Amino acid sequence: MSNIFYYLVFTIISILFILFLSLLIGWRWIIKRMVKQMGKIILTDSYQENIMELMPGLRHMGIQNMLENSLRAETGDVLHRPLGSSKKWPHLDPITFIPAQTTPFPINGDEEVDVTVTIGPKAKKPMEIKIPLMISGMAYGIALSEEVRLSLAEAAKKAGTAINSGEGGILQEELDAAGKYILQFSKTEWSKEEEKIKRADMIEIKFGQGALFGTGGRISPENLTGRAREVMGLQENEEAVIFDNFFENQTLQDMKELVEELRRLTGGVPIGVKMGTGGKIEEDLDHLIELGVDYIAIDGGQASTLGAPPILSDDMGIPTLHAVVRAVHHLEKRKMKGQISLIVSGGLLVPGHFLKILALGADAVYLGSAILFTVAHTQSLNALPFEPPTQAVWNQGKYKDQFKIEDGVKSAEKFLISSTEEMKMALRAMGKRSLKELSKKDLVSYDELTAKMIGIPFTFEAWESTEKEC
Repeated sequence: MSNIFYYLVFTIISILFILFLSLLIGWRWIIKRMVKQMGKIILTDSYQENIMELMPGLRHMGIQNMLENSLRAETGDVLHRPLGSSKKWPHLDPITFIPAQTTPFPINGDEEVDVTVTIGPKAKKPMEIKIPLMISGMAYGIALSEEVRLSLAEAAKKAGTAINSGEGGILQEELDAAGKYILQFSKTEWSKEEEKIKRADMIEIKFGQGALFGTGGRISPENLTGRAREVMGLQENEEAVIFDNFFENQTLQDMKELVEELRRLTGGVPIGVKMGTGGKIEEDLDHLIELGVDYIAIDGGQASTLGAPPILSDDMGIPTLHAVVRAVHHLEKRKMKGQISLIVSGGLLVPGHFLKILALGADAVYLGSAILFTVAHTQSLNALPFEPPTQAVWNQGKYKDQFKIEDGVKSAEKFLISSTEEMKMALRAMGKRSLKELSKKDLVSYDELTAKMIGIPFTFEAWESTEKEC
């Protein structure tokens, strides 16, 4: 019996060995035959049954449009696309800085550059931060996990800046870990406790955001689980409701009284408003000036969120570049520049973006997507290759429990420090010792339309004028 067994094993091994040798010797012939057969099918099948119909089809539709229409057909529900609009908006790339080389000379690399910022300078208790980069409102529970929120809070403190709560629940541990804390006063029933309001260094009334504007929403218990429900005061089967307005039959007078009440409760910390930017930005700013706010945070069309209907992300609002130029111009016109601080966000991803927005007149920058991907850093690899990297950071993410807070703190802090140092290097290259010396006079554009819109030199026109003078 044992001889038969060994004989069978030997036979199977021999057959496998022969097959392996055949493949080893004949693999080129096999691949050549496959390619030839596939090529014949592709080059002779009619378009109606040719797999390569996908090429003109995808060029016509676009991969993303085809995907999203398929998801609409599958669910029948409104889509909630993560991470904002993917269309090409006019942005900051055609703008460059003017370096100092002969007049003035660059600043020595060992000289310190002042990048401190004061938000709400006219408030009784202005907020001072060491760097002009702040962490935007990305909500606990509704968007981010507890681990990620705690990582970001501690990183912000170590970097000397502020973190925004977003419209989710507020963890006591986050308040304790954070340095400067911005409480987002949203259209919800949670995060309204007086002791938390009094703890905040700044209050932000959320009118809207760039990827979702002012619309409300409902989040089912299945899509909002864990400790966040307890922190937000939700019952077991209760939906989390974000309302469309703060008050029934809301008026600007209602909002003005809210600003005054929050200022009274906090003892005078800056009270501001966050809003998405639309075609009526000047009218919106006038209304906010009327409310008596200390700062305004504008979110351009490139802004992102956990999930928003594509029609709101793609087909509403104006680009961040246009928004900041118009906002700064209008605040100057109303003689409010320097009295009401301006914070800008939306598609700002790298130090060059941050510094250009500050040169255009913003006082500080909110970081969302940029800091979200950097806080995850290598931890996002836990989700790959079968899930998107954000599954490591969302509250409902499949890999959120594997997120290590200490690693998140280090990654986010290093990103903030590195970005700030890079901005300081650019300021030295322009001959500046302080962020306050920076203005749009330090900018030039190689795109004529962008140059005219901003009111900065167009590179070719600058050359032409020099030629004429010579």
